[in-house]
Amino acid sequence: MPQTLAEKLISMHAGKDVKAGKLTVVKVDFAYMQDWTGPLTVDKIHELGGALAKDPNRAAVFIDHASPSSFKEVSTGHIKLREYAKASGCRIFDIGEGVSHLVLGEKVTKPGMLMIGADSHTCQGGSFGAFCTGMGSTDVAAAISTGETWMLCPEAVRVIVSGRLQPGVYAKDVILHLIGRIGADGATYQSLEFMGDTIDGMTQTGRVTISSMAVEAGAKCGLFASDDHTRDWLREHGREGDYTEITHDPDARYVRTIEIDAARLEPMVSFPHTVDNTREITHEDCKDVPVQQCYLGSTTNGYYEDFAAAAAILKGKHIAPGTRLVITPGTKTVYRKMMETGLFEVFLDAGGVINSPGCGACPGSHTGILGDGENCVASINRNFKARMGNPNAFVYLASPATVAASAIAGRLADPRRHI
Repeated sequence: MPQTLAEKLISMHAGKDVKAGKLTVVKVDFAYMQDWTGPLTVDKIHELGGALAKDPNRAAVFIDHASPSSFKEVSTGHIKLREYAKASGCRIFDIGEGVSHLVLGEKVTKPGMLMIGADSHTCQGGSFGAFCTGMGSTDVAAAISTGETWMLCPEAVRVIVSGRLQPGVYAKDVILHLIGRIGADGATYQSLEFMGDTIDGMTQTGRVTISSMAVEAGAKCGLFASDDHTRDWLREHGREGDYTEITHDPDARYVRTIEIDAARLEPMVSFPHTVDNTREITHEDCKDVPVQQCYLGSTTNGYYEDFAAAAAILKGKHIAPGTRLVITPGTKTVYRKMMETGLFEVFLDAGGVINSPGCGACPGSHTGILGDGENCVASINRNFKARMGNPNAFVYLASPATVAASAIAGRLADPRRHI
C-alpha cells in the first residue's frame, strides 16, 4: 500500500500499517523537555507514579529558553530539572549547550525516528526524514515514563517546490511564502511533505528552517525524504552510521498538492502580529519601516549557514545609528565554528553583540527584550504579540540575509542589494 511519509513513519513505530485518520499507539524513540515547560513535565512524571524514565538513554532535559537564567523563579525551575535528570539518569543539556532541536539535530535526530518534545518546534526534526512533533507536558511525561504515546496519523499535503532560488532568496523565504499563502491554520493537524527539484538541491540547514516553521501553518509535522544531503550532515557530525533511506511513495494519497515556483520568489517579511501576515520585500508596505533591533538566531535559523549568510552581507559594513544587532548562536558547536572562522569578528566589527547559545530573546525570556513601540526584524519563528517579551513592541520575521541588510539600513531592506 503506497504511503505518505507520515503514514510510513507512524506505521514503522506502530508495528502495523496505519492510514491517515487512524488513532494508534506508537513506540517513541526519543522524548525531551525544556526549561519553559519542563518543570510541569517533571511534576506530571511524579504524578504518574511509574518509572522516572523508561529508558534514560532515550530522554533528555534541555535548559535553553533562559540560558543562563534571567529570574530567580526560572532558576528554581532549573534546579528541579537538574535534580530530575540526576535521579532519572536522563542526559541534561545545561546552559550554553544550545537550543534543544538544534542540539538534537547535531547529536540524535536521524531518518526513521519518531520523536516527541514538550515544545511546538519539535517538528524541526522532520527535515531528517523523522516523525517529530510537539506535545503537551502530560503526554511527554507519559512517553518518557512508558516509552510509548498515542498518535492520530495526520493527513498529508504535498508541497512541490520547483526552480532555482534567485540570489538573496533562501529557505526562510520559501516557508514564509507558503504560510502567507495557506494561512496560519492552512495545514492544521496535517503533515506538510516537501519535494521537488528545489528541495532536492537544498542543504540540510535549509530544510531545518522549513520543517521548524511547519507548525506556524498549523501542521503536525513538516517532512522531507532523506537523501545525500542528510547523509552529508550526519557524516559532518560523526554519525554517518545513523543514515537510513526514507522516501516518498509516488502513488501515496495526499489531500491536496501545493506548487511553488521558487524562481519567482522574492525575500519575504512577516508583519506583526501573525506569521501569515506576509509581504514581499518590494511591497509598498515594506518601504521606510524603521527597525530599532535586528536579531539573528533561534530554532529556525540558528545553524552556522544561517549566520554565514548574514555575515556575508555585513562584512566591512556597520549597522545604522540607533539600530541594535543581536546574535544568538543555536548551539555550542555553531558558536565555536563562528569563532574559529571569523564570523564573530565580522559581527563585532559591524556593531553587533553576541549572546551565549540558546533561545535568547525569541521566546521573550532574556538577551534582547524589546522596548515599548520598538520594531524588531528577526530570523526567529514567531511574531505574535509579546513574542519577544513586550506586547507593546512589533516583530517582523525575515531571513538572516534580510535581517543583516536591514541592520545596515536601519529599516526593512532588500538583501539583494548587497549581493
